[in-house]
Amino acid sequence: MTEAPIPVAMIPIRLLAHGRAGDKGNRLNISVIAFDPQHFDHLKTHVTEDLCRRAFASSPPSGITRYVLPKISAMNFVLEDVLDGGVNVNLRLDRHGKTLSYVLLDMQIPAPAGWGSQGQNLT
Repeated sequence: MTEAPIPVAMIPIRLLAHGRAGDKGNRLNISVIAFDPQHFDHLKTHVTEDLCRRAFASSPPSGITRYVLPKISAMNFVLEDVLDGGVNVNLRLDRHGKTLSYVLLDMQIPAPAGWGSQGQNLT
C-alpha cells in the first residue's frame, strides 16, 4: 500500500521576509529581506525570477534579474518595462515601486520544514 503524500503548507513570502522597493523610469526594483537568516536559503530556493514573473503576469516585465546578497540575507529583483512607461507617464493610480513590492510578498511558497510547529501562523 502506497501512502498518500503529505500536503505541503503554503505561506505568503511576507511571513518570512519584508521588502523594500523603488522605481526609476520604467524599471522596478524589489528587495526581499529575510526576517531570520536561517530562512534565507529556503527563500532563495523558492523566490525565483519565475515566481516574480508569475506575480507580475498582468503587466509582464520584459526582463527580470535576481541578485542574491547572502551577507545580508536578501535578494534584489530588477524588473524591466513593468511600470507602463514610468510613474510620470502612465495613467494608472499609484504605480510606484514602493506599493508593488506587496505583489511579490503576497505570493505563496512552501512553508519551511517545521513551520507552524513552533506556533507560527500559516496565513
